[in-house]
Amino acid sequence: MSETDPYRIRDFVPDFEAIAAEFSARSRALAAGERVLADIAYGPRPRETIDLVLPQDPASGAPLHVFVHGGYWRSGDKADYRLVAAPVLAAGGIAALVEYDLMPQQRLPVLVDQVRRAVLWLEGHAGEFGADPSRITVSGHSAGAHLASYLAATGPREEAAPLLPDIQGLLLLSGIYDLSGIPGSFLKQEAQMTDAEAAAWSPLASTQHAGPGRIIAYGTEETPPFREQAGELGRRLRDETGDAELIAAAGLNHMTVVLDLADADGVLGRRLADLVASGRRRDAS
Repeated sequence: MSETDPYRIRDFVPDFEAIAAEFSARSRALAAGERVLADIAYGPRPRETIDLVLPQDPASGAPLHVFVHGGYWRSGDKADYRLVAAPVLAAGGIAALVEYDLMPQQRLPVLVDQVRRAVLWLEGHAGEFGADPSRITVSGHSAGAHLASYLAATGPREEAAPLLPDIQGLLLLSGIYDLSGIPGSFLKQEAQMTDAEAAAWSPLASTQHAGPGRIIAYGTEETPPFREQAGELGRRLRDETGDAELIAAAGLNHMTVVLDLADADGVLGRRLADLVASGRRRDAS
């Protein structure tokens, strides 16, 4: 595989391993000081679980924010992304981190369905842990942004309208919205995504539903597919739904965007906190 494969992030982020280690370390530190309910089942499969991170003294009817981690659909663990809960807690919210199965053992339609079912489960059970089911927002990073986008979209080859949760906002960070380049990328053996899967589950070829406001964000130091696809999706959403915001986070790459999202004083962290605190559609504010 070419050394210039734009999807092979570690080739473009010299301190990739150090940043990944920081994700884990900051997540452990946050979990040590907060109330975490780990591995709550939303389905029967072993990885169909959710972690909840709750404020020490949560208010009744708190907003609920759901995060979907990345890992190119073939790796990743929700426990390493608990750091993203920091701005959520700062805004008075409850954070939920979703786990899902991995490719190539499972196929992409399973992963999309799992994320949908996880948020539907949270919507149905929110009151049990003090959250308001009408105040759900969602974010995702990289492959997680791709999967989260289908909480408000229908794939071009879905034969029936999917059951979707009623979410109030989506923050899609550094996502992949045209999957046509993935089957031939360095992920060919690791994810084994087929051309048919890529065509069936590319957000830019899908029906994007009106309702939740979308924030499409990316780092200016990312490789061209991430920058270009974010811009294309943002423009399409503005044209079709009239409710989309595009954020180019200056100086950030595909890894440091997560650190910024997890920082309540970061550009993306502040936007996340604002989204959580509003917890409603803009046209209802």
